[in-house]
Amino acid sequence: MSTLKVEYHWPRQSGGPEAGRGRRGGSGHHRRPRRLPLRLLRWAVLAVILAIVPFFLLIRGGVFADQQWGLGPWPSLAVSAAATALLLVLYAWALGRRLGAGKGLKWLLTRGAAALAVAYVAYSVVYVGSANVKSEEVRAEYAALHPLLRLAASAVILADQGAVITDASRTPDFYRRMGLSPNESSLHFRQDDGFVHALDLRTVGRPEWRNRAVELTFRALGFNTLRHVGTADHLHVSVKAPG
Repeated sequence: MSTLKVEYHWPRQSGGPEAGRGRRGGSGHHRRPRRLPLRLLRWAVLAVILAIVPFFLLIRGGVFADQQWGLGPWPSLAVSAAATALLLVLYAWALGRRLGAGKGLKWLLTRGAAALAVAYVAYSVVYVGSANVKSEEVRAEYAALHPLLRLAASAVILADQGAVITDASRTPDFYRRMGLSPNESSLHFRQDDGFVHALDLRTVGRPEWRNRAVELTFRALGFNTLRHVGTADHLHVSVKAPG
């Protein structure tokens, strides 16, 4: 009698662990597409936070030094600018390490970051675009504003290109021309430190959500805000008194 045997190897059906994983889409190839958008969202949120923190440290830190430590406008700005430059240097160092950069590139990144902070501060306290002021007269008054207020206005304009400064420095004659009694306590007058402590921003003809966002931004940075109607609807922003 023959002992020949025939063996049949049928394809594996569902039920095995490999088949179960394939059917459930458990392989890495199926998981990656779903995880990619979430990962990109996390990186985007992190990038926004990392971009905002230096501005907050620069402006809010300067306001804190001016109000709580009583250092005065320029020393307060110098302290916050130094702290911001150091933060940007740390950013650059971390980026260089992440990229596996050599000493030469790390040196370039860190020095460049510090120079960027200094350049931005210098630009903000000196320059304001003509599109962001009501008139050349207001533009000429920009240099009379408190340095920290100029810095904050520049940051807001950077985020909102449509922001317009409608008023800065005033004199008693301004109120007389408008048919108003001069307000001797107005922060639009030069204060004891030699700077004007208030500016007005246009609100008319702008979406209300933008006006509200600008107001909340100034508050978060440590400034007083007041939305009121004087000669016209506008947002009044001022530096709080030290102490």
